[in-house]
Amino acid sequence: MKHPIPDHNPMRGQYSAMADTTPQHFALNVSEGVATVTLNRPERKNPLTFDSYAELRDWFLALQRATDIKAVVLTGAGNNFCSGGDVHEIIGPLTKMSMPELLAFTRMTGALVSAMRACPQPIVAALDGVCAGAGAMMALASDLRLGTPSATVAFLFTRVGLAGADMGACALLPRMIGQGRASELLFTGRAMSATEGHAWGFFNALHDSAALLPAAHKLAAQLAQGPTFAHGMTKTMLHQEWAMTLDQAIEAEAQAQAICMQTQDFRRAYEAFAAKQRPVFEGD
Repeated sequence: MKHPIPDHNPMRGQYSAMADTTPQHFALNVSEGVATVTLNRPERKNPLTFDSYAELRDWFLALQRATDIKAVVLTGAGNNFCSGGDVHEIIGPLTKMSMPELLAFTRMTGALVSAMRACPQPIVAALDGVCAGAGAMMALASDLRLGTPSATVAFLFTRVGLAGADMGACALLPRMIGQGRASELLFTGRAMSATEGHAWGFFNALHDSAALLPAAHKLAAQLAQGPTFAHGMTKTMLHQEWAMTLDQAIEAEAQAQAICMQTQDFRRAYEAFAAKQRPVFEGD
């Protein structure tokens, strides 16, 4: 969990602000603690390339040491989220690679999902139009998903002769929508409609296209204004408890909550309640 590092702390040099970062392969805007990451190749429905995979992986990894970002909105330009890996810039070259090269690529794509799950900041995905392949996996790796009625989500791997087991899909998707539904989508590669996705729990809410990004920013801002240290603990527990028994999970949560009870935010919340005021959290 990210914790504010004061200037006098000798570890301060290991942490830095990311608002001035200028990515080469996606657009970035940081305002009031919320970073908006926009996949920005609208003429091709925002496909990923080798370079954008790597840059996104590194950016999400760096969030673990960011001092100024408390929540993330992930979206795509031009009324589409992401069409997956670029057919000509990724899939074509992959057919000419050796096994060690292919394994390096598949490990890199999986590392993007791992980085998204490991960063302490909540990630809100705003999905319109096409959300396919690796784009569907980025949406799945996010913490919350907002969509539009026209959004479609497809795990297309089987349609290009590959297994549905890609970037953690066989672990993440059944936990999100259930084993049977996940099996259908991963075996067939068919698109899940927005209505299905909402009913099955993939989408937290649906909004008209014009209202989608404002709704995502509103939700992310709400999270950014909350107890961010505690939010990071919640995200960590949601991730780690997959591999725990119930008794292990109860003990882990007891320890996690005791840690959060030592924060100044916990004290601020009590004092604000006693004064009948709204708490102002600072993440420490």
